[in-house]
Amino acid sequence: MKLGDYLDSTYLKTSKQSGLSDSQTLEEVHKLTREAIENDFFAVMVRPDYLHSLRMLINELKSDVKLGTVIDFPEGNGGLNAKIFEAQKAIADGADELDFVVDYRAYKTGNLEKVSEEIETCSRICLKNEKIVKWIIETVALTDEEIIGLTSLIREIVENKLSEYPSENVFVKSSTGFFETPNGEPNGANEHVIGLMVKNAGSLSVKASGGVRTKEEAEKMIELGVKRIGTSSAKQIVSGKIGEGGY
Repeated sequence: MKLGDYLDSTYLKTSKQSGLSDSQTLEEVHKLTREAIENDFFAVMVRPDYLHSLRMLINELKSDVKLGTVIDFPEGNGGLNAKIFEAQKAIADGADELDFVVDYRAYKTGNLEKVSEEIETCSRICLKNEKIVKWIIETVALTDEEIIGLTSLIREIVENKLSEYPSENVFVKSSTGFFETPNGEPNGANEHVIGLMVKNAGSLSVKASGGVRTKEEAEKMIELGVKRIGTSSAKQIVSGKIGEGGY
C-alpha cells in the first residue's frame, strides 16, 4: 500500500480564518502543492480562488498531482444555480476534482427533489467534462439512518440516471471539517460512519475526511474500503507523525 496514492492534501481555511493575508495564504497553498508533488500525494484540495495559480504551478512543474476544490462550501445550501456557477468556473480554472457540499439540511427536512436535482445536474456537469465529483454529506449533522439514506440516494442517482459514466468517478465524502460541534467533539471521519458509507455506496467510491491525522488512522480508513482521504496532515501521515488541527 502506498499511502500517498490515497491522500488529498488539503488547505481550506480562508485568510480571515487563518489570520493571514491573501498573499500569505497564496504562499501556503503553493507550499502545499510543492509538498504534494515532492511526496507523491494524489491531489491537493484548495479553495476555488487559488485554482488558476496552482494550475499554472502544477503545469510548470510538469506534475500529475491532481488539483481539487470545494463547491458551495462549507454550508451546501447556496442553491443549484450557485453550485453550477462555481463548478463551471472551477473547471475553467483548471480543477480536476470538485467536492460539492450536498444540501444535507434539505435532505433532513425531506426535500428529496431539491437534493436529487442538485446531485444529478452537478454530477453530470463534472462527469461530461471528465472530472471527478465528490459529494460531502456532513455525517456529523446526520443520524445513522440519514447517512445510509443520503449515501444510498447519491448511489441510486448515479447508477440509474448517469449510467453512461464510470460510477467510481463519483465519491461520497464524509465531512467538510468545518461543522461546529458541541464542546469541540470530533466532526469528521470515524470507523462507524465510514463503515456505513462504504456499505451503502455500492459502485461509488468513498472519501474519508475530517480528523484523519495519523498513519494508523489512514491505514484503518483504507482497510474499511475508502479510495481517498482528505487531510491537512498528509505530510505528517506519510512521515509517521501526528498531525495537528481538526481536518
